[in-house]
Amino acid sequence: MDYHNHQIAEIYDAANSLESDGEFYLSLAGPRPHSVLDLGCGTGTLCCAFAEHGHHVTGVDPAAAMLAVAKRKRHADKVEWVEAPAQDFRSPRRFDLIIMTGHAFQVLLTDSDALAVLETMRRHLNQQGRVVFESRNPTLDWANEWSERQHSIHLPSGEEFLERLEIAESGAEFISFRTSYRSPSMTLSTSSTLRFPARQHVVDLIARSGLIVRDIFGDWNGGPFDTTRSREMIFVAEIAHE
Repeated sequence: MDYHNHQIAEIYDAANSLESDGEFYLSLAGPRPHSVLDLGCGTGTLCCAFAEHGHHVTGVDPAAAMLAVAKRKRHADKVEWVEAPAQDFRSPRRFDLIIMTGHAFQVLLTDSDALAVLETMRRHLNQQGRVVFESRNPTLDWANEWSERQHSIHLPSGEEFLERLEIAESGAEFISFRTSYRSPSMTLSTSSTLRFPARQHVVDLIARSGLIVRDIFGDWNGGPFDTTRSREMIFVAEIAHE
C-alpha cells in the first residue's frame, strides 16, 4: 500500500484508532518502564500510547509520510522515530519488547524478507525480552469476506472518504487487492498484496532466526489459537537459550 502518499497516510491514521489489538500490546509492557521497539509503527498511535505510559519507545517505519503524521501526536516528542524498513533497522540498543502490529508481518511476501525482520528482532532483543506480532489465520476465507468491502472514514478536518476494497487476485497464500478512497473533491487509490503464511511455517521461520515460540494466541483477549475459528495468530517469541 502506498503509505508514502501523505493524503493516504492521513486517511490511514483516521481509520486506525487504538482498539483491542492496541490494548493487548500495551498490556504486554505492564506498569514497569520498558524499552519498546515498534517495527512498522505507521502513524505512531501505539508508540505514543506506550510513551504516555512511561515506556521508552523507538518507532520504525519506511514511510516518511506516516512518520510525519506520527510526529504531530501527543507524546510524540518522547518517542525516537526512525525512517527505515524493518529489515534494515540497526541500533546499539536492546529492547525489552519488540512488536510488529497492524498485520504488518503479512506485507513481507518472501521468506527472506520475513527472516530478515525476525533476525532484526533477534539482534535487538534483550536476553529476557519478548517479540510479539500477529498474522491473520490463513484457513479463513478472507478474500470472500473482503470482497467489495466498503465503509466511511471521517478525517479530523471534517472531510469524509468512502473506502472500497476490490480483490484483484486470490491464491493459496496471497491476496492482492485494490483500495480506493473517494470524497467529493478527490479519488485516491492504491494496490496491495498480503501473504497468509501457515501457522507452522511462521513457527519454523521464528526458529530459524534464533527465537523460539512461547505462546500463540487466537484473539486479543489472550485466548488459545484454534485453527478453524481464530481470526488471529498472535505469536509470542523469545531468545532460544542453550
